[in-house]
Amino acid sequence: MKKHHAAFLTSIVLTLASITSGAVAQTKSKLPQILERGTLRVGTTGDFNPMSIKDTATNSLTGFDIEAMNQLAADMGVKVEFVPAEWATLVNGLVADRFDIFSGASISMARAKTVAFSDPYLYAGAVPLVSQKSAAKFPTWNSVNQPNVTVAVLMGTTFEQQARAHFPKAKIRAVEKPATGYQEVLAGRAQVTLTSNVEAATLMKTYPDLQMVGTSAEMRNKRPFAYPMPQGDDVWLTFVNNWIALKQAEGFFDALETKWLAAKK
Repeated sequence: MKKHHAAFLTSIVLTLASITSGAVAQTKSKLPQILERGTLRVGTTGDFNPMSIKDTATNSLTGFDIEAMNQLAADMGVKVEFVPAEWATLVNGLVADRFDIFSGASISMARAKTVAFSDPYLYAGAVPLVSQKSAAKFPTWNSVNQPNVTVAVLMGTTFEQQARAHFPKAKIRAVEKPATGYQEVLAGRAQVTLTSNVEAATLMKTYPDLQMVGTSAEMRNKRPFAYPMPQGDDVWLTFVNNWIALKQAEGFFDALETKWLAAKK
């Protein structure tokens, strides 16, 4: 009798453990929570042109990453809710469950210690910008690396380091804020500046006299962009990775890159 009683209690304990384990697993994964809630909470800064741009007049958001997150929510059959965030508190926002995913950021080992990253959806990198008036003199990266060429970059940035590495023969002018590399080019005090292809796309639209050397395909110091997500949620991470793979196969991200980041010739 005691053996049957013990077996019965053991069975109950195992059943409860299984139920509890299932409940905890479901609690950990954001995927069922988002589907049940009917809302995808996306953290975004609104200050990263042309990826996430906030129009203060209309209080609306546009940009590469904004379109992508709208599409993710649509494919999930839920509404999107953009949660204001800052770069300095990106990690804290995910850990504190203020949002389910961040709209996009470059992968860094410092961030990877506390958040998970999806598969990359875009690669950003360094590109040279010149004035259209002198563009014919700089058809390639190698053409910039000449003793009579001045490359202006913001002092203390990674672009200063990269400029010195890529153009050892050129004169590197490290300018201090509020001056900028592209302003030196526009003013004729330098022939070239070095910046990211993401910023270059915005600068060329704002200043039509600026032109990229080569194409985005030739950019150097590439860095992957991915979606920061909570650590320990393999179900949600796998879902987003599958979505990225499908959208890449469909040409969705290529279309966004052409729309928002295409080089102007």
